[in-house]
Amino acid sequence: MTLLTKAEQDQVAAAITAVERDTDAELVTVLASRADNYTYIPVLWAGLLALVVPGIVNYLAGLWPADTLLLVQWAVFILLNVVFRIPAVTTRLIPRQVRHWRAGNLARRQFLEQNLHRTEGATGILIFVSEAERFVEILVDQGISSRLDDATWEDIVTGFTRQVSNRQTLAGFLDCIEACGQHLKQAVPATHERNELSNRLIIID
Repeated sequence: MTLLTKAEQDQVAAAITAVERDTDAELVTVLASRADNYTYIPVLWAGLLALVVPGIVNYLAGLWPADTLLLVQWAVFILLNVVFRIPAVTTRLIPRQVRHWRAGNLARRQFLEQNLHRTEGATGILIFVSEAERFVEILVDQGISSRLDDATWEDIVTGFTRQVSNRQTLAGFLDCIEACGQHLKQAVPATHERNELSNRLIIID
């Protein structure tokens, strides 16, 4: 999965810089290729199918010797374990709730790691994307949440998620930053010039 080029990352940074001229909010953007490597998923599915499928075939087609059945199970396990480790396949094997839980957990860790909870006036806002999970989340500190409720971001997140699913991540970031900026400059207008956190797009590959 291709993340944004340097030129595209610069466009995101420029969009943040433009928005922060009109608001005291501190925007940080994070783009992750995936929220987790899910190493246990291929093994789990391969093991389950290796136990079930050869047994069903053996039952329907006639009894195999025990050693033949064991060899078939090993072969199926090894083959499926390799196939299921292909990233696009792995992602499809993971329940949506698990994918979103992992991505949401990474977003919250990034909120803390990027020091968004330590800004002056508690005005940090994180725009987080995990491409493999098709997951977008906007997290804000209390200085913003006290002025804008969570419903403010719902349509923005929905639209951005659709763009990520359509491989329009750059356009999604630019549209999202602009839309957030419209709300922020009204609710948290600029009172003085400052830039506490980096405007560059943070990539987690």
